[in-house]
Amino acid sequence: MSQAPADGPYGRTRPDPPAVVAHRGASEAAPEHTLAAYRTAIEEGADALECDVRLTADGHLVCVHDRRVNRTSDGRGAVSALELADLAALDFGSWKAREERRDEVGRRQRETPEEPDWERTSVLTLERLLELVTDSGRRVELAIETKHPTRWAGQVEEKLVELLRRFGLAGPAAPRTGRAGPRTGRAAPRTESAAAHTAAGPHPETDGPSLVRVMSFSARSLHRVHAAAPAVPTVFLMQFLLPRFRDGRLPRGVGIAGPSLRIVRANPGYVARLHRAGHRVHVWTVDEPDDVALCARLGVEAVITNRPRQVRAQLDRIGYDTPPTGDA
Repeated sequence: MSQAPADGPYGRTRPDPPAVVAHRGASEAAPEHTLAAYRTAIEEGADALECDVRLTADGHLVCVHDRRVNRTSDGRGAVSALELADLAALDFGSWKAREERRDEVGRRQRETPEEPDWERTSVLTLERLLELVTDSGRRVELAIETKHPTRWAGQVEEKLVELLRRFGLAGPAAPRTGRAGPRTGRAAPRTESAAAHTAAGPHPETDGPSLVRVMSFSARSLHRVHAAAPAVPTVFLMQFLLPRFRDGRLPRGVGIAGPSLRIVRANPGYVARLHRAGHRVHVWTVDEPDDVALCARLGVEAVITNRPRQVRAQLDRIGYDTPPTGDA
């Protein structure tokens, strides 16, 4: 039987139910990575929101999963080669409505003219998502995934830490490296909202567990974040279980494991090994009831899901009077 890890900077302690993390927002109910998807996730009771970030050609972090915008917008091209104004001109939401209509009738239908809802169709900047989280009226955490490889390399993490610091979410400042960001000829605008968060009120990192954490499949990306902002928890994402991590170790400085559901299904004892090593476990992507039950039984700290409402309801029905179990 695995033992609950001690309290630390990485979130809740078992045997509480796993935290529900909305994958790209409530992405089954609304277009992924749109403001509407994240508002819906908060309304549905998600404990945290998950987003992917990429850096535009003019130095803005935007919430887009794919390297190119072709799948989730009516445009084409790589995010890194487009400026924010280019992305703002695209429709990032209508594909979802067309997909839902195809699912309903089994074939493509002509799109009926509708008044566009900008919260469902506009590209979302990380800055705007941070404003939503910090102004939500209750504690809502944010898990930010850096996407690699990218032409901007370490500039992604540099911009990310800079933005978190403006919101009071990065902890004490680390020494500057002197490395410059993308050359745009102008500085990114600083909004009143971001300035207000750093100028007044308690900083979230001093009020308990961090409000944000950074995730990546790239250990190098996490190392950059940890070096610049040691107070920000980091999550090492894993699609497959590599031999060097089978014993529960993680890259240096990382305190949270992010194994895929495939890993957990095939190696349920891996969760116990991670816990014995002092790490927390956030599993992705967990949508089906049997998988939710498995993760709860193994005592993982968080499940990342496209269906926050359904997963929240299922976990609320599960009792937590007995400690979680898992074979080594």
